Amino acid sequence: MGIEEMVASFLHIIAHHTKNRVVKRQIGRSGETVSKQFHAVLKSILRLQSLLFSKPVPIPEDSTDNRWRWLKGCLGALDGTYIRVNVKAVDRPKYKSRKNEIATNVLGVCTPDMQFIYVLPR
Repeated sequence: MGIEEMVASFLHIIAHHTKNRVVKRQIGRSGETVSKQFHAVLKSILRLQSLLFSKPVPIPEDSTDNRWRWLKGCLGALDGTYIRVNVKAVDRPKYKSRKNEIATNVLGVCTPDMQFIYVLPR
């Protein structure tokens, strides 16, 4: 299994919450191979996390921005929103909002330069 195939299957599993047995059928490998390769890519990402992910810095005590001066020492602002989603017809009732839109509620934290540092789908 090449690196491209390992990363592609890793991203597929993460993005679609796919089970090991489904992936093994799709790519024609054993479940043990799929699991080993998934963990190999995961370990590589964890080793590189200091390069891939930046650490958020708190809002400075001397902040003069009117929007952020009340949040001194905090990492960012927290807010929730609905994001429209496309789901199968059988799952639509679970995602129907009070305004009859097909959406999911998401909680997010962003920094003063509008970079998301945390997202929690519900």
